[in-house]
Amino acid sequence: MERGAGRRSGRRRTEKRQNTRRHGGVSGGKRFEVRTDLALESRENVRGAGRFPDGVVFREWKDGGISLTEVQVENDRGAKALGKPVGIYLTLEAGKLGEKDEGYHEDVAEELAAQLKRLACKALKRKREQGFPGIHVLAVGLGNPYVTPDSLGPRVLGNVRVTRKVADDGDLPVLSGIVPGVMAQTGMETAEILRGIIRETQPDLVIAIDALAARSIRRLGTTIQLTNTGIHPGSGVGNHRHGLTEESLGIPVLAIGVPTVVGAPAIAQDTVAAVAAALEKGSRTKGVGNWLEQMGAEEQYQLIREVLDPELGQLYVTPPDIDETVKQLSFTISEGIHRAFYGI
Repeated sequence: MERGAGRRSGRRRTEKRQNTRRHGGVSGGKRFEVRTDLALESRENVRGAGRFPDGVVFREWKDGGISLTEVQVENDRGAKALGKPVGIYLTLEAGKLGEKDEGYHEDVAEELAAQLKRLACKALKRKREQGFPGIHVLAVGLGNPYVTPDSLGPRVLGNVRVTRKVADDGDLPVLSGIVPGVMAQTGMETAEILRGIIRETQPDLVIAIDALAARSIRRLGTTIQLTNTGIHPGSGVGNHRHGLTEESLGIPVLAIGVPTVVGAPAIAQDTVAAVAAALEKGSRTKGVGNWLEQMGAEEQYQLIREVLDPELGQLYVTPPDIDETVKQLSFTISEGIHRAFYGI
């Protein structure tokens, strides 16, 4: 009996260790999460885990060479499942955005304008056919102009044609803009700066443009996210600041973002998947690749932690041609804003 009890006890300890590995085993009991600002990727992570949360509505369609996805978080249950506030998240995926194709960029600008106009009408409670006569829009270019992957917002504002000082006709919308910088430069939260500007200039709508972080390398510079939930400056790299939302600023806030960086853990995990596929093709390593592929995200992360220096998890990577990519995108996004409100 004692030997049998010992074997049962040993089995229980083994099962406990296996259960710990299955559920992540991350220090402190924390689950592994790959950093992403894209609601589309958050939904993919949830779907990959086999859970289909209530309160999340998803649809996708194509318009020419542009793929569009809408994720609508309808209630607190959906917000908790995705880790995103209640609201609408529109994603435009355009694989050729990195190419110097003016016609293609024009198509993307036109699609961005149509979706931006739709969300602006919803935010301002207007019918689309009414247009935006007399509406004052404040465009905000978030980010650090001296750090290329973070310079999208300031560069977009450099291309926006502001009209507040020249627009006397009440039949046209009014567009003003500001690049508030980052806290390291100003010593002030972006929300503090914008509240002062809003109090003095009385805009009706804020459009914030910012760089984001993605889960997938293929989405860097080829994806535009548009949302009516506002934005949290610096959140893409884990630097949480006061949010720019309707609750914090007192007026509706639309956000336009493009992922320009991806975290090292995401790259490492993609590498594990590539290694698994390569191992499975080899005659001597067949079976090892299948074992790696069957590991969960948390188990893969444990393997990554054992192989790589844990400090690599704080590293963010950007493509080598990011300067040209941001330059092109800044024109495309500014043109989308012009067309949304002026129809040009």
